[in-house]
Amino acid sequence: QVQLVESGGGLVQPGGSLRLSCAASGITFRLYTMGWYRQAPGKQRELVAAITSGGITNYADSVKGRFSISRDNDKNTVFLQMNSLRPEDTAVYYCNAEKLLVQRKLDYWGQGTQVTVSS
Repeated sequence: QVQLVESGGGLVQPGGSLRLSCAASGITFRLYTMGWYRQAPGKQRELVAAITSGGITNYADSVKGRFSISRDNDKNTVFLQMNSLRPEDTAVYYCNAEKLLVQRKLDYWGQGTQVTVSS
């Protein structure tokens, strides 16, 4: 049974920082691309950041220079360090694990963690 469990969300003032964690189980973690997505009320879910099994990272333009994704393959955990947070970063943040096979894709999601940026 695959489980992705996010933690670290909460309420923070503009300009503040949060660190999200996602602990994975039931998958060979090191083989998966791990990603963080977010969904704000009334908006579509969007990619925030991703890190491949080889450590290559990708960021949404809106978070470049402020957010950093990393992974610890020994602990089966992916992190999202969020600095200089803005009210528009408010959303539910979801962890994703993805692995492409020859004819299909393995795709798993966490339950989400709320991040609220407000004074």
